[in-house]
Parts: sequence; C-alpha cells; structure tokens
Amino acid sequence: MALMTTSSRDKLQYSIYKYSSYSYNYSPENILVNNPGDQLSRWSSDSNNPPQYLILKLHRPAIVDSITFGKYENIHVCNLKKFKVFGGLTEEHMIELLDSGLKNDHIPETFALRNEIDGNNFPCRFVKIVPLQAWGPSFNFSIWYVELHGDDDWNIVKPCMNWYNTYREREAIRLCLKHFRQRHYIEAFEALKKKTKVSLEHPVLTELHDLLVINGDFEGCEKVVSRVCEEGLFDQYISQQDYRPKWTPIEPVSSNNTDGYADNRPGMRGGHQMCIDVYTETIYLFGGWDGNHDLADLWTYQVTSREWTCISKNTEEEGGPSARSCHKVCLDYNHKQMFTLGRYLDPSMRTPDMLKSDFYMYDIKSGQWTLITEDTCAMGGPQLIFDHQMAMDVEQQTIYVFGGRVLSRSEGERSQEPLFSGLYSFHVPTNTWTQLRCDCPELKSRIGHSMLFHPKKRILYIFAGQRSKEYLSDFLGYHVDTGTVMMVSDKEGCQAGFTQRATLDPDLNEIHVLSGLSRDKDKRDNVKNSFWVYDINKDKWACIYKNENTGQQYWVKMQHIEPVPRFAHQLVYDHIKKVHYLFGGNPGKDSLPKMRLDDFWSLQLYRPSPDFLLRKCHYLIRKYHFIEMASTDQHAAMKYLQNDVAKVVDHGNDKEAQEFQQLTTYLFKDPIKEDSETHEGETPEHFGHRTELFDKLVTFFPENMTQPKGNLVDLIPLDD
Repeated sequence: MALMTTSSRDKLQYSIYKYSSYSYNYSPENILVNNPGDQLSRWSSDSNNPPQYLILKLHRPAIVDSITFGKYENIHVCNLKKFKVFGGLTEEHMIELLDSGLKNDHIPETFALRNEIDGNNFPCRFVKIVPLQAWGPSFNFSIWYVELHGDDDWNIVKPCMNWYNTYREREAIRLCLKHFRQRHYIEAFEALKKKTKVSLEHPVLTELHDLLVINGDFEGCEKVVSRVCEEGLFDQYISQQDYRPKWTPIEPVSSNNTDGYADNRPGMRGGHQMCIDVYTETIYLFGGWDGNHDLADLWTYQVTSREWTCISKNTEEEGGPSARSCHKVCLDYNHKQMFTLGRYLDPSMRTPDMLKSDFYMYDIKSGQWTLITEDTCAMGGPQLIFDHQMAMDVEQQTIYVFGGRVLSRSEGERSQEPLFSGLYSFHVPTNTWTQLRCDCPELKSRIGHSMLFHPKKRILYIFAGQRSKEYLSDFLGYHVDTGTVMMVSDKEGCQAGFTQRATLDPDLNEIHVLSGLSRDKDKRDNVKNSFWVYDINKDKWACIYKNENTGQQYWVKMQHIEPVPRFAHQLVYDHIKKVHYLFGGNPGKDSLPKMRLDDFWSLQLYRPSPDFLLRKCHYLIRKYHFIEMASTDQHAAMKYLQNDVAKVVDHGNDKEAQEFQQLTTYLFKDPIKEDSETHEGETPEHFGHRTELFDKLVTFFPENMTQPKGNLVDLIPLDD
C-alpha cells in the first residue's frame, strides 16, 4: 500500500492505519491512486456526525511538510469544507498541524503542515485527518485522494528525533517543577531543579514569584511589574489584543474663499477616488458622481491644518482628465506623482473616440497634468475599464491594474457576455505596459474587488468582488517578482460582499476592510457597517466593529457619532500615523434620505497601551493585597482600600468601579486564623490567593518566558 518510493522532500510512504467508521465506498488501494473520474475512488464515512477520522501511518518517522488533497472531477457535496490535521509519533499523542478547508471544485489543493516547535523540526509517524463539515449540509464526508510530502531520510530525521525526545523530557520536568511549586513542595522543587538544571521560567518571573508568593512582598511585586513594562515585555501581549475602533467626524477649518463651494470643501458624491501622501499628510480627492453629473474637480486635504483646498474645479480645462466616476487613482509619494485610469460611460456616450482608455499623470510639485497616452490599449495595456483596481509599487515605480469591466459599444450589449480585464503592469520610467495575466481560472477577473500591494512581501493581495452574477469570496496573492498565484487564506472571516474598501499596513502586516454593498445590489437596506482586520502572519480574521441597525430614524440620530452604512465611498490609510480617512459615498436605502454623502471621518484602531496594562496589573496586585489584609486586619484593609486601591481604579469604567465597590464585602467576613504549622503539601489560603494572582500576571508575559500551560495532574488517566 505504499504510495511511491520515498526520496528527500518527496511523497512519503504510508498505510491506511485506522478509520472511525465503515464506509460504503472505501478501498485502501483507491485512496493511494489519484483517479478523479472514479466515484468509488474515495474514503467515505457512513455519516456526518463526529467523530470521523482517517489515520495514515508512515512506514517510518518523517518530517512532514505538506498534504495534498485530490478531488472528484466535478464539484461534490461530500468534499471537505472544514477539516483538521493532527500528527505525532504515536496515535495517542498528536498535535494540531492544520485547520483549513477545501474549495468545492475539481482542482487538487496542497497545504503546508506545521512541523516546527521552537524553530526545530519534529517528526511524525501518524497523521490524522479529521473531517468537520462537508459542502453539503447533511452529507457524509469523502476524501478522494491524499498525498503527504516531506523527508524521511534518517540522517535528517534522527537529529530531529533526538531533539524532540530531549524537548519532551525537558517539558515533563518543567510540568513537575510547576506542580511541586504550586503545591508548595519546596524541597522536592529545589531538588529536581538542582538535579536536572532545567529552568521552569525566565528569571524575572522566578523573581516575581519569590517576591509575591513566597514572601508576600506586594510592593516589590509592583516594582518588578513596572520594570518589565518599561522594558517592553508586555508588547507581545498588547499586540495580540483585539482592536477597538474610534470614529471621529472631521470638521474642516472654514475658509474665506468659498468660490461657490460651501465652506470650501468637496460636495456630495460617490464613485470618487482618494489617495494619501503619508509623508506630507495630504489627501487627494478627484472626481466622482454627485447623483446627476460626473465631476472633474481635484481637491487636497491637509491633515495638520485641517483645511480643504480646491486645486481645480475642472481638470479637463487645465489639460487633465475629463469628468468621470468609477475610475482609479494611485500615488507615488516619493516622486510626488498621481496617476488616474479608467471611467464609466453611459451607453449613449460610447462612441469609438470616447471608448479610448486615456491615462493621465498629475505632477504635484508643478501642479501640471500630463496625458501619458490617449489609449492604453494601443500601448499593450488594458482597454477602457471601470470598477477595476490599481496599486503602486513605489520603489520600482510600477503600477498594477487588475480586473474591471471592459466598456463596449452600446449596440447589442445586453446580449453579449460581459468582458473583464486581466492583470497588467505599467513601468513609469520606461512608459511600458505589460499584460501579466489574462482573465483565467487561476486569477478570475472581476469588479467590486479589492487589491493591495505589500511593499515588503512584494505581493498583490486580491479578494472578493463580482463576476457577472457570481459573487467571489476568494483571497489570493500574486507574487510580482515570480508571477505565481497563491491562495492566501481559505478560512471563513470577513464577509466582504461587494465594493468593500480595504487598506494595508506593511509594518503591522495587517489588512483592514470596511464593508460595502450587500451582494444583492438592489437591496440597499442590506448595507451594514462592519470593520475587519486580517493578520497576515497569523492567517486570522477579526471583526472589530459591527453595527447592524437599520432605519432612517436611527441613523439620523447617529450620523454625527459614526458613519452611516454606505457604498461607493472612499477610504485611505496613513500607515505611519495609523489613521484611516473616509469620505462620501452612497447611503443605504434606509439609512439617510440623501442621494450622496459629503461627510468626512477619521478612524483609529486602539489596543490597550502599556500604561493601561500597567495600571491594570497594579490594580490586580493591590486588590489581592487588600483581600489578604481583610482576612487578618479589617481596619488596616479599609484604609488600604480607600488610599491605595482607589488610586489605580478607573472610576469612569462602570464595570471596574462596581467591582471596586464590591470589594468592601471582604471587610465583613470572619478573619482567618492560620495554623501555626503548615506541613508540606498543605496550602494556606493566602498562599493559594498569591499563586492565583501570579498566574494572572504571567498571562501578560511572552509565552516563551512562562511556565508550561498544562498541569501534571491532567495527564493522569481515570483508569488503567
């Protein structure tokens, strides 16, 4: 039952070792042969109820790099929408290697498996595949074909086996040390530590434990916590906390020069474009649709002075682009150049001359427009398109354009299939267009999508959008240097919908998404407010803000507190100052009685600051100190509560203020009389409270500094 001969970093030999249920289409030989045209070529469970699993036993231990799933030749209800993969040297002790899912198509998929602990490879002998959900809601699970890739060269695996065994031995000792110290078996703890020379934790945590738990020195504990906070040891914990959003309406400074514009600011519009120069903190806004006409005005907003400036009422009169909407702009903030491409045209305006794809550059220093070409298609670039995406590689001075609907003559257009544009690049210094990808299954073209360029990873991130009547939910990456396409994430997360707005923070490796129009374009009342953050490194989505309220009455009341739901808006991000800026758009049908919006907002995402976390630690320490004092001396405890604990309470936080008030109940409990003798193994109440506090403080430290999370007693089985 071997798959094929093993070689370094190649397919691994394995056997079907165990499966959880008898299957009506199961054949051990079939799962080892990729036969996508055979319905019987699969392992299939007899139900969709857990537990269902398939265990693969390797012929010998190996470093497993990846797993490949083959599929049936068509979509199938039994394909795995969700699954997990576990691995280990024995089937009783496995760790999670993968949490993912398959697309419901016929294309094989390969997933990288976790194979490192603390930067060292660990070997597996058993690989367990656990189906969690099929694409059909009430169907059983099927696995059509499986490949494991890795290395079973003993010269490579043996050092990993030796390290892994040493690692397990060390972790077992650390669990014993943790258990002995928690139970106050001090002699056993010291003897084991001296004999093995294994450290339970970072020395600073040992110092903290001795001060707090052993000596009851709460003031010394506070000093240690303050010191480690100043040293930045809480930064990792802070980075793992969820953001909290803060919307702020921006009221620009009024200007004496109105020139027919109210308060000298852009009017109501949607389908406009914005970009930001993060070095000068200047936002540029161009064009859009006001509900009656396309616009050709160009504006700047200076963040520091809070002033809008109208650069041009009509750029066409100054040698620039004509009035337009559904176009795109991008900015080279190093060379101070802004580029604009594309537009939407009403069918009645689609004459041969109007269907040419003009391409303009605005030089910020000189204030001059330059027509790069009157038709990018004639230069090897895209045809005239709208609802596409543009992104710029500032270092390489290269613009990327992807997707968009190609405009065609109005005659007979309704009977024609819509044409979508592919992926193009434009190199500014050489004035050359290159088609990188045509519209293809690997990289489907679309409209209403998002595309972002990561300057450090050199990847274009592309996700969501619409293609004819198909709404896409894929999340892809295009490596601009190699030309390869990859799946970035297949995990459920952001419900991007249609015309969502996205930004990227290259320093934090985060993608931010503000929701847009519902997938049903005609149901404007389905526009909802939500904001999502995708952590690129962790492959994790988080919804940090959502408001699903509807109705004009609610949003008229809330319109100055947070933005009303909308689409066709624009969002830009200053990744240096960490601030988003939102302007205009079309309100949802039931949100506001307006055709277009002209409101202007900033959005900042907050995590707990080091000072906030330090205050929280001091509050915990003083709270536990007070509780211990109240058990022996209520009078001293009352003074400590009034003078010391109160200083570190956020009295403006209702929950924290209420908890502080409830602490007074400890003053009315009977004092505890401690035994004169404490035998080894017995834990006095104050010792237990201090250990509890220590464990809470430990959660704020990096995991590689702390004691093991598990407990020794949890490893003991209930029976033999």
